[in-house]
Parts: sequence; C-alpha cells; structure tokens
Amino acid sequence: MSVKLDDKDRAILSLIQEDSQLTAKQIAKKINTPLTTVFAKIKRMEEQGIIQNYRAIVDAKKLGVGTSAFILASVSYTSKVDGAPVSQRTVAEEIAKFAEVQEVHIITGDYDLLIKLRAESVDTVGKFVVDKLRLITGLEKTLTCMVFETVKETTKINVMGKMQS
Repeated sequence: MSVKLDDKDRAILSLIQEDSQLTAKQIAKKINTPLTTVFAKIKRMEEQGIIQNYRAIVDAKKLGVGTSAFILASVSYTSKVDGAPVSQRTVAEEIAKFAEVQEVHIITGDYDLLIKLRAESVDTVGKFVVDKLRLITGLEKTLTCMVFETVKETTKINVMGKMQS
C-alpha cells in the first residue's frame, strides 16, 4: 500500500537517507521548515512504517568481509526423503538465518531465490555454499556469481519523484 507524501516529507526522507545523523534542527534549516513540523513529519513516517530503522553503513572490506557473491538457488518442492511438500518461503527463511547472508529474495525465473552474501574470501564463499547452504532441506541446486567490482550499491530509494532516464 502506497502512502501519500508531500514535498516536505520527500525532502526529509531524502536527507535522512543521505545522513541519518542529521538532527531535526539541521533538517528544518536545510528545507526551510519549522522544527516542530519536521519532528511531526518524522514521527508520522516512523509510525506509518515508512521510516523503518536507522543504521550505520559500514565498510565491509575494512571489516575483513570484502568478498561479495550473489547466489541463485532452486528449491525442490518435495522432500527427497519422504516426499513431503517443501515451502519456498521456509527455505528462504532458513537461509536468512546465516550471519554471512545479507539478503534473500524470492524471485521468478529459472531460479527461486536470490541470495546476497558477504565473506572473507572466495574460499569462504565456497565453504559456505558446500558446508552450509547446500545442506538446507529442499534446496536443489545453486549458481554462485562472484562480484569482481561494485559500481553502485545503495540503500537509498528515490523519493523525489519519477526515475531519471
């Protein structure tokens, strides 16, 4: 369900996405809006779930987990052991429990899941796939795509209107 946002809401969201440490006073000054209005708008957007959380974005390389991989995975919809049904969502939820996994998406196409992984090295990614991922009940096959270089990675959502072409 889409929520109606006015120009001030969009401006606030844009600023917060850029730097969540900005104070309400700094935001009010940047968008030329009374401080009480900024407080009220932020509070309303938090209550509506538009603003879900505030987080630090860390440098994975500096933390020793600079190797990224995307893994495509297929789910077998019946258990090979007893023929019981296997839920795509359940498999996705099991994968999401691993600390190395940053994202799990249920997708369409030749594969059922898209997994984003951060690890120390290519070897660590391989060990994760072989020793953890492929042991999940209902997982049929995987295709691992190593990231050579990241050109763009962001958590920002365009809130200022239509996408630029």
